[in-house]
Amino acid sequence: MIWCSGWELASAVSNAGGLGLLGAGSMYPDVLKEQIKKLKANTSKPFGVNIPLLYPNIEEHINTILEERVPIVFTSAGNPATWTQTLKKEGIKVVHVIANTKFAIKAMDAGVDALVAEGFEAGGHNGREETTTLVLIPMIKKIARVPLIAAGGIATGAQMAACLALGADGVQIGSRFVATPESSGHEAFKNKIITSAEGDTKLSLKPLTPVRLLKNRFAEEIQKAESSGAPAQVLSEMLGRGRAKKGMFEGDLDEGELEIGQVSSMIREIKPAADVVNEIIHDCRESIKKLQNTIE
Repeated sequence: MIWCSGWELASAVSNAGGLGLLGAGSMYPDVLKEQIKKLKANTSKPFGVNIPLLYPNIEEHINTILEERVPIVFTSAGNPATWTQTLKKEGIKVVHVIANTKFAIKAMDAGVDALVAEGFEAGGHNGREETTTLVLIPMIKKIARVPLIAAGGIATGAQMAACLALGADGVQIGSRFVATPESSGHEAFKNKIITSAEGDTKLSLKPLTPVRLLKNRFAEEIQKAESSGAPAQVLSEMLGRGRAKKGMFEGDLDEGELEIGQVSSMIREIKPAADVVNEIIHDCRESIKKLQNTIE
């Protein structure tokens, strides 16, 4: 949710009964501090910060999180053992994102309070194994010693109900909230999402860090380079710097990096975050009722 989840979206989700998360991976340290302050001023509900552990200014982000007494931190893309105990000593709940059993065990051994198991349907950075959510959740559930949150390919209440049936204790949803007025994503990006079709996203840049992208000129060039066997260094040069900002935040639909999940083809309108939360919860309850009636 980099470039898409600032204080407006996070506070709207929290106020609606979800757990709003700031996407800190696209924020400079001073920006994160400002965003947290605005978020706290706009909600009295619990909220969290998502932080990629490979972020170059990670120590400054951690200090900001400690200073601002952020209650919950979701970590990803790195070794959870590095900062988990530092955060937990200050009473902060730590949740780590994983995509396979190996890293689930590593995260639990590091002392995390919960896991997010993310299937490869998800947008943004992804697991190399390409394990789907339907397969991943039961696998992680068998070994989980902490609460389990499902992610990847979830945009409706029925999909949430399915994840609960698989053993998840909750769900994490990203892509559906990009297409909301409160999202800080560019309007052009939002409109491209709601007009996307089945098969318009693909997992790319596997020799670097796998990322699911919406098809455009840049994504097609990357696909051609990968198909021709381009090494990681060449792909890195093609990616350059600021490519995600150019696409998702500035709205360059040709040369920007457009990170979004497979569920983009199911999203057909831009609606307020509170409406999305309420609709998902309502439809989840209705789906569970239907299943109970079917079984009986």
